[in-house]
Amino acid sequence: QLQLVESGGGLVQPGGSLRLSCAASGFTFSSYTMRWYRQAPGKERELVAAITSAGNNTYHADSVKGRFTVSRDNAKNTMYLQMNNLEPEDTAVYYCHAPTRDIWGQGTQVTVSS
Repeated sequence: QLQLVESGGGLVQPGGSLRLSCAASGFTFSSYTMRWYRQAPGKERELVAAITSAGNNTYHADSVKGRFTVSRDNAKNTMYLQMNNLEPEDTAVYYCHAPTRDIWGQGTQVTVSS
């Protein structure tokens, strides 16, 4: 069964940090580019970060550049999103996505609030 499962979301104060994980199963994770998206209430889903199959190339949206870092561990079939210096505007449901297979996770809620 093709599956992506996100974890690591929660409530954090502005300026805090969280690390999201995306665990993959049912396909050859190490062969595929992976992406993180987020969707805030009333807004469209937006691309946050992406990483190539070997992890040697990454992309970060301008809104998170310098604060978020995408990485992966192919031995563990897992992708990560390290989020530092979080802002209230980062509040959203975060999803991981395998674009080549069009597989989506169920999402994990991140809330940044004092």
